[in-house]
Amino acid sequence: MSTTDREIRNVVLVHGAFADGSGWRGVYDNLTSRGFRVTIVQNPLTSLEDDVAATVRVLDRQDGPTILVGHSWGGTVITEAGVHPNVAGLVYVSALVPDAGETSAQQYEGFAPTPEFVIDVVQGYGYLNPDTFRAGFAADASDADAAFLRDSQVPVNMAVFSAVVTNAAWRDKPSWAVIATEDKAFDQAMLQHMAKRINAEVTNVSASHALFATQPGVVSDVIVSAARSAAAGVR
Repeated sequence: MSTTDREIRNVVLVHGAFADGSGWRGVYDNLTSRGFRVTIVQNPLTSLEDDVAATVRVLDRQDGPTILVGHSWGGTVITEAGVHPNVAGLVYVSALVPDAGETSAQQYEGFAPTPEFVIDVVQGYGYLNPDTFRAGFAADASDADAAFLRDSQVPVNMAVFSAVVTNAAWRDKPSWAVIATEDKAFDQAMLQHMAKRINAEVTNVSASHALFATQPGVVSDVIVSAARSAAAGVR
């Protein structure tokens, strides 16, 4: 049965670097209350291959067409994993969007760094500096939520950003982008450039890089719109 024959009710959420799936709780609650079946991937953040494998295992469990959502580094993961036959559309949440043959690191070329986003590297794994964590990652979070995100962060193998992507799912599947206009992890021009290149339908929101956790209503609304549009074959 094609996606045009029925509604899309499955959503898979993929977190980025320095985070785990718990940050998606608000989006999960919003979408499940609206009748969606939501599954959250727990990326090990050890390699692109490992994170894609974790995502594919979840996609294999879906019972039909699915909207695949990625935040930050999760954008690279869904770009690779999104060729899975269950994926009907992609939603990039302030996310990296490489092409086949490119690395995540290449997406930064030509764009200015943001000094608030400070990564400490220990034995090849990156952590966000605790002193600048809130300013660089979650400026619009409450004190308590920012502290939780800071203290639950998952270190990322910095080598993942040099891994070459072999598939670009956005070339064959419709894409949407939610962009945080106060993002300090990525240059704003970089985010807009990546979204434009893939012809994504863009929603801008005044938020920090942690919008996946701090702006669940906006993110959820875009996912719902993507599900409806993909099912109708609009994009």
